[in-house]
Amino acid sequence: MKKEIFNIAITSCLIFLLNVQIQAQEFNELDKSPHDIVYFRENKISPPSIKVLYGRPQIKGRDINKNLIPNGKIWRVGANEATEVKFYTDVTFGGKKVKAGSYVLYAIPQEKEWILILNSNLDVWGSYEYEEKYDIARAKAKVSKAEPLEAFTIGFKEKGNHVNMVLGWDTKRVTVPIRIN
Repeated sequence: MKKEIFNIAITSCLIFLLNVQIQAQEFNELDKSPHDIVYFRENKISPPSIKVLYGRPQIKGRDINKNLIPNGKIWRVGANEATEVKFYTDVTFGGKKVKAGSYVLYAIPQEKEWILILNSNLDVWGSYEYEEKYDIARAKAKVSKAEPLEAFTIGFKEKGNHVNMVLGWDTKRVTVPIRIN
């Protein structure tokens, strides 16, 4: 009798462990537009001034102007969850002072100029939950051309007493100056 109870207990434990092992190996499919993080630091050892978390869609043979970037309409600036910008100190964005904190970055793309928008409604997917009433600042940004990029990319470039946040995809480059106060 004791042996049967012991065998049942061992068998139950093994079934439980195998079930946990099988379930632990089930993963979702890899994201086709993985997230990336870019920081702006004054130098390699200084704390960050700006952090951007964004989805990186790929062109994959598509025309970004016809299929991926909605001309004249609100865009999430990337893929999947809306792009989030964190300022570690107060900044000036589009001529408007912005307090340190986290914001969603949206854009209204046009052929020669984009409007970039900082919005305080966080943790949203895409631009579906965009509401203008949460806009903190808007900046006009010129569009230029450069070498093609397969993946949407955000970077920073120091320029005198400010830093340019540069959005790049295919041959488009959109640059907005940010002054760190």
